[in-house]
Amino acid sequence: MSPLVKIRSERDQMSAVERRIADFILENAQLLRDYSSQQLANALGISQSSVVKFTQKLGFKGYPDLKYSVGEAIARADNGDATQVATQATAAFAESASASLWHCKSESEEETRHINTTETLQAVADALATAGANGKVFMIGLGDDDIYARSFALRLSLLGIPSVHNFDAPRMAASVSAAGAGDVLLVFSEHGNHPALCKIGRFFRERRGRLITVTRHTSNPLRALADLALLVSAHDDRPYIQPVLYQSALQHLLDGVFVQLCEGDEQRHVQLLANLERVQHMLEP
Repeated sequence: MSPLVKIRSERDQMSAVERRIADFILENAQLLRDYSSQQLANALGISQSSVVKFTQKLGFKGYPDLKYSVGEAIARADNGDATQVATQATAAFAESASASLWHCKSESEEETRHINTTETLQAVADALATAGANGKVFMIGLGDDDIYARSFALRLSLLGIPSVHNFDAPRMAASVSAAGAGDVLLVFSEHGNHPALCKIGRFFRERRGRLITVTRHTSNPLRALADLALLVSAHDDRPYIQPVLYQSALQHLLDGVFVQLCEGDEQRHVQLLANLERVQHMLEP
């Protein structure tokens, strides 16, 4: 994992001083080799120990180790390393807005993959499969989040996992009153701070159900309630680009859970193929 990608993916969890260091490194990666830890500290008006602690928190032995790793990452990109194809493509088509957007999406998806481990995706898939077989899967998203809740509910149904989907908070509150142990509530909320969704999440937990949340990679009330949390990393200074990155990375994340479900059980796979064939037959003239 590139140290620059790691820094970007962890930025939202950093303190104000750590974010200043992170932003400086991300914006001046090519020049980092010319800075000692003391010079970097002087440039930012902070203590040298803050720089050292920052590098160690990221898993490096010290500032020289971080500087070397960043230099290696830049050198690999310059030499055409296969893992940096996205960076090269963007550089080659720097004047193209679509190429730039593609690169931003690739970065966002890579950061999102980094913060959601394979074990987490498997745990979410197992929880959904168990609830689908022995209980109920509830699903809610408000506003734009409902687009992904509705789509994912449909994909689960193709696998033979029915869900109780709703885009109205009061109705969902009534629905989860019938929840019990082993049931799952999947809540889509980009910022994770909607009061009604937090209340529904608490109520569901009281019913001994398992709460799975899908939010941004930030500290938020809904994520704090979750048994399992799927996190999306999407950052850009342009307000019209940031939601595009969020949607792209979120879809990629949900695709990962869907594939886990498809490949984790032969019966579900057979059910999917049968349902797809049935849908195709209905669409034929």
